Amino acid sequence: MKRTAKALWQGDLKSGHGHLTTQSGVLNETPYSFNTRFADGIGSNPEELLAAAHAGCFTMAIVYALSQQGHVPGEMHTTAAVTLDMIQGGISHIDLELNATAIQGLSSEEFEKQAFSAKENCVISKALAGITIGLTVNYQI
Repeated sequence: MKRTAKALWQGDLKSGHGHLTTQSGVLNETPYSFNTRFADGIGSNPEELLAAAHAGCFTMAIVYALSQQGHVPGEMHTTAAVTLDMIQGGISHIDLELNATAIQGLSSEEFEKQAFSAKENCVISKALAGITIGLTVNYQI
């Protein structure tokens, strides 16, 4: 499996702009610029896209693990917050927060164990080896 995305940029860093397009077309010439990355401009940015990818991958990883054990997962809601440290010049950490509804026959301790395993084993987490990834689990029984 191979997925692609394209970025086009025109101009200098501060006054220039660009757009992002994904193979699926979900992003189709989505704008990005200095302001969308470092201020409050309208458009996306690499850190936001990384957060979306990580939230999606992690959520699918825990659903897969639970399904393999015969559990029917309820609603899973994950928020990923990517922190860009401008002084260090990179992503300092990512915080995942998982909110989930009760799953019949699954204790909160077992659910939390599965969540932490999914965090370690999702493809995006593995790709981000070396970055601190935190996880908060809220399991509603």
